[in-house]
Amino acid sequence: MNGFPMDYELYELGDFKLQGGATLRGARLAYKTYGTLNAEKSNTIVYPTWYSGRHWDNEWLIGEGMALDPAKYFIIVPNMIGNGLSSSASNMPAPYNAGRFPNITFYDQVEAQHQLVAEHFGIETLALVTGWSMGAGQTYQWAVSYPDMVQRALPFCGSSKTSEHNFVFLEGVKAALQADAAFQNGFYTEQPTRGLRAVARVYAGWGFSQAFYWDRVYEHMGFSARLGLDLSFSSLEDFLVWYWEGHFLGQRDANDLLTQLWTWQHGDVGATPGFDGDHIKALQSIKAKLIALPARKDLYFCPEDEDYASQYIPNGEVRVIPGVWGHFAGSGDSPVDAAYIDSVAKELLDS
Repeated sequence: MNGFPMDYELYELGDFKLQGGATLRGARLAYKTYGTLNAEKSNTIVYPTWYSGRHWDNEWLIGEGMALDPAKYFIIVPNMIGNGLSSSASNMPAPYNAGRFPNITFYDQVEAQHQLVAEHFGIETLALVTGWSMGAGQTYQWAVSYPDMVQRALPFCGSSKTSEHNFVFLEGVKAALQADAAFQNGFYTEQPTRGLRAVARVYAGWGFSQAFYWDRVYEHMGFSARLGLDLSFSSLEDFLVWYWEGHFLGQRDANDLLTQLWTWQHGDVGATPGFDGDHIKALQSIKAKLIALPARKDLYFCPEDEDYASQYIPNGEVRVIPGVWGHFAGSGDSPVDAAYIDSVAKELLDS
């Protein structure tokens, strides 16, 4: 599928009805598991992917001696619908292909994942749900959709409701991509690479903080557990081209990015059926022990937003990831921040 390594499995969702009214016929959910499910089926962790990410981008937080240790836990990493591995604009047959792929909500994402977890594996309880960025949005959605199932939740650098400021930032990303003449309203014959490079330039100013650039951290970023590389860049332009443009040109489809972007923009646990758009009421329904981990200098998932949300979560708490990395404190590319996230995950799992 799209030239990706087949190190994952596909779960057949069948005719999957979406919250917006469309039905994805022959829908599939791509996923990978780590570790072994115990006899009681009580050691499962669900760890969803993030915007433009695939399951292997999550592996930096999984390993021997870490909180997400496959020797102790059965870890499921489901790929979001729309990310190019699960059913997406780039791999669906007509008529729901390309620019006609339907809108997907966080509720839809979690319903698909729940089918995999409950129906395929027969799992009734989750030790932890965690994730970065859009993975955090799915973590909140899991805690609201299945409050009796989710025992613990660790959303990092994300939110339960996308703020208007965040929405506007994403409008800039969308406009940069769609401005490429090659985009052709989503029915392109080749990837709109000028648009993808433009998206990278827009994103670069938001993913990291002002202090990150002021201190020129990109010159010596350290070892990235996610990429398996020591990251250091010879100039700002080198960083923008290799790290940012390289990311969005790395087998990422423009329509898939737009699908995920719509999901992100419309993130709101209050849109869960039964809550009638009441975000606060949805937060109050969460039973999980939840620690939110915003990053101190995140420019679009601000700590203040998590402080506001946490007051309505019965067992909610906020810890702030220190440092200057901003949103990408949760990416796995910062050794210090990766260790901090892992330490909080260990504490939560031990509680």
